[in-house]
Amino acid sequence: MDKIAEYNKERWEELAQAHVVYSRPFLDLNPDSAHKVVDPQGILCDIQGKDVLCLASGGGQQSAAFGLLGANVTVFDLSETQLQRDREAAAHYGTSIQTVQGDMRDLSRFAQASFDIVWHAHSINFVPDAPRVFREVSRVLRVKGFYRVESANPFVMGVDETGWNGESYPLSRPYVDGSEVVYADPYWEVYADDGTSKRVKGPREFRHTLSTMVNSLVDLRFVILGVWEETSQDPNADPGTWEHFKTIAPPWLTFWAVYRPDVFKKVREK
Repeated sequence: MDKIAEYNKERWEELAQAHVVYSRPFLDLNPDSAHKVVDPQGILCDIQGKDVLCLASGGGQQSAAFGLLGANVTVFDLSETQLQRDREAAAHYGTSIQTVQGDMRDLSRFAQASFDIVWHAHSINFVPDAPRVFREVSRVLRVKGFYRVESANPFVMGVDETGWNGESYPLSRPYVDGSEVVYADPYWEVYADDGTSKRVKGPREFRHTLSTMVNSLVDLRFVILGVWEETSQDPNADPGTWEHFKTIAPPWLTFWAVYRPDVFKKVREK
């Protein structure tokens, strides 16, 4: 691990131990709700028996859903506490999973063409070089395998509800791929079930431009099936709130792609 990974590992250990929302196992799933957790866009068909890598996706959430749907699940994450949550969820449902600790930029412990599905949580922005991660994914994914990756919207990354100036949420940071986004307040507010909160310093984050995300996947012979944006449709949201901010700009993007080097080879041969 380099200094970035070591730092973010430390940050995620503290966030997970504080029970950040991404580190709370889903313990009330059934097959229907499990499918909605991992595939709300309806891309996947039969998941039973598929080899699934939950990439940088610890916390006992997606792994629990895939396990309930009969997949062979491997979870790869930087944080040991996050992986412990996955083991807790698996024990709760009586399913079997494999957990592996490491940096998403290095999947060398997995053989080539090991997985049918790579489900990548919102974590690509914790490394500065998205194409490196995509290359690793293309190596471990089987031909016609599916890759789902979520990222921050690069156009508004670093802007949130606190930026409201009475009229708008101004953009001010240069649009540079791989640049680190430094927040005025680097702390995350982690809320407990009883309403109390704890401030925990967040991980380092990096911007990945839309052209880098799309072109890097295409260059690696992925066919992009679609891009989805998360927005709010609440017309009554108060300005300066998170729900109002989401009516102005989608904070996150989700990409689904399928790995088709066979198709690209045939096109180039023509």
